[in-house]
Amino acid sequence: MREVDAARITEAVYDTCQKIAFDYAPDILARLKRGRDEETTERSIAAMDQLLENAELASTERIPICQDTGLVTVWLHVGQDVHVINGSVYEAVQQGVSKSYTEHRLRASVVSDPLFERVNTRDNTPAVIYTELVSGDSFRIELTAKGFGSENMSRLKMLKPAEGLAGVKDFVLETIKLAGPNACPPMIVGVGVGGTFDYSAYLSKRALLRPLDEPNPDPRWNALEQELEAEANQLHIGPMGFHGNTTALAVKILSAPTHIAGLPCAVNICCHACRHKEVEL
Repeated sequence: MREVDAARITEAVYDTCQKIAFDYAPDILARLKRGRDEETTERSIAAMDQLLENAELASTERIPICQDTGLVTVWLHVGQDVHVINGSVYEAVQQGVSKSYTEHRLRASVVSDPLFERVNTRDNTPAVIYTELVSGDSFRIELTAKGFGSENMSRLKMLKPAEGLAGVKDFVLETIKLAGPNACPPMIVGVGVGGTFDYSAYLSKRALLRPLDEPNPDPRWNALEQELEAEANQLHIGPMGFHGNTTALAVKILSAPTHIAGLPCAVNICCHACRHKEVEL
């Protein structure tokens, strides 16, 4: 049995929140630079240059990449042989979020009631937390902070099995087209196929965490990702909606078994920043 102090969880979440608010992931930054070289019009080149300049300023000046510093989602992958001591796991996560957003003056964007009162909680909590039990004594945290300019462009559809591959492709591309400039393109597109109504949405958000340079291990899904990325870029929405060649930096898909009568498909649109990071305690 391995013991993990709750304070370590709080500190890891605290540190990760501020890092992803200020620093682009290396794979995303590299893809943005490649996209800049692929642009051919004055406006789209200027838009990519501004994104890259913003990335450099955010990192060097330690200021947020975007004013919308996102709603935090945390995935805890907890070994069955781990015992958390000196506090609650979930409380430790929320404390880390609260401390980081308060001390680093990151925008508080969470309201306590979604419909009637909508009062700001003032520290960006509560975060959304998912927990997965795994074998062994590891404790791994994945964290993302997603703004709602792109989250609001996400969609889910319960396709019929007969709609098949064509139905999935049409829905993904339709969602990207409807998102247009509202999702601060170039976008990263997470797709969840299969499972249930709710699980397909879960998969679509987790798909965003896969590194851009990491191919899908299944060659069929990998080919579909490449095809959808190419077709998305042919929409010519372009950087920040200026009709360039780079509409999507990547399309990433996660799939799961489903019912014989269903084909759930969820598309989680993310802006070019796609703030996320993984840490192991």
